[in-house]
Amino acid sequence: MRAKMTPTFTSSRMREMFDSVFRCTVEMLKYLDAGDTDQILEVKELMAKLNTDVIATCAFGIDCNTFENPDGRFRQMGKRFFNLKWWQKIMQMLVFFAPKIVWYSRISMLGKEMNDFFYGIVRDAINYRKENGVVRKDFLQILIQMMKEDEEIGKKDKSEAPPDDGTRLTMMQLAAQVFVFFIAGFETSSTTASFALYELALNPDVQKTLTDEIDDILAKHDGKITYDSLGEMTYLTKVIEETLRKYPPLPVLFRICTKDYILPDTNIKIEKDTPVMIPVYGIQRDPDIYPNPNKFDPERFTPENKAARHHFAYLPFGEGPRICIGSRFGMMQTKLGLATFLSKYEVSVCDKTLIPMEYDKRSFVLTSNGGLWLKLKRRSK
Repeated sequence: MRAKMTPTFTSSRMREMFDSVFRCTVEMLKYLDAGDTDQILEVKELMAKLNTDVIATCAFGIDCNTFENPDGRFRQMGKRFFNLKWWQKIMQMLVFFAPKIVWYSRISMLGKEMNDFFYGIVRDAINYRKENGVVRKDFLQILIQMMKEDEEIGKKDKSEAPPDDGTRLTMMQLAAQVFVFFIAGFETSSTTASFALYELALNPDVQKTLTDEIDDILAKHDGKITYDSLGEMTYLTKVIEETLRKYPPLPVLFRICTKDYILPDTNIKIEKDTPVMIPVYGIQRDPDIYPNPNKFDPERFTPENKAARHHFAYLPFGEGPRICIGSRFGMMQTKLGLATFLSKYEVSVCDKTLIPMEYDKRSFVLTSNGGLWLKLKRRSK
């Protein structure tokens, strides 16, 4: 399945989906422009609305406009997944530590309503496109094409067709991939973008350097944010990378050891099939790797500084054969959301801003306790 999905996230595919993501950022600006010149907002919810629209558009082909309809079903389902009931949280942990129990019990971690909602949305979207000849440049269309190719292979003479070994994309597998794209895409990107704005509010000198870069590059591109102009915003990339270092959305990675392994310079043996927890947050706040780790410093991610560190000292997307398959898309939507926002607005702290940061201990994803409140002001150029 991973081999099938990898071509979905090439640079050419990102370019094709760029316009869909950009339209969502335009709706965000309309929403902000309708408010006061100076306003205090919970930026995590702002970015969650934006990225809900982005994923709904790119994964499901649906324009849900969460800014006009904040109580829409997509936003409700996104909130529900990250506010699971106690028994669902137990199931969530079992998925990582005892997957065979979950498999044999056939108990759904999501519940019937959420399962039916996402499966129904995908099924109806696919049927609509087939019946009406609709073709869109999005994630769902790529999966539809994959499923179509698998169906054609299955119709061939059995002597020519490869065996059905479970690698063919079924409707259920397609729906599952779209669901993972939704869950993994909107929450992690929302968390990253909101923490980036939080750090920019605490570090106005960094914010000034970033907005100057955005202004300069947009001036060269007739004031328009395009796929190419976004790629030129190197300081923005460094800001996001430093945000992901300080605030990795997944503070712990779960893996399974594939063969017996002795830890270097020790007699500690990790046996095959042992579940392994990798402390991403701890590694990325290690002062031996990142001096003064609590300081927000985008210059840690110059090419020279990155080359001087061990490659696996930076793990917000994981690494190796199980690295996040959608990292390119995640970076694109986060960069586009921040560039669009900062081209028009600046942020600063207010009385409700959490200083120092406090984390929600009940959340699976690294998130602030009580939201991220900042003061927004329209920029005057």
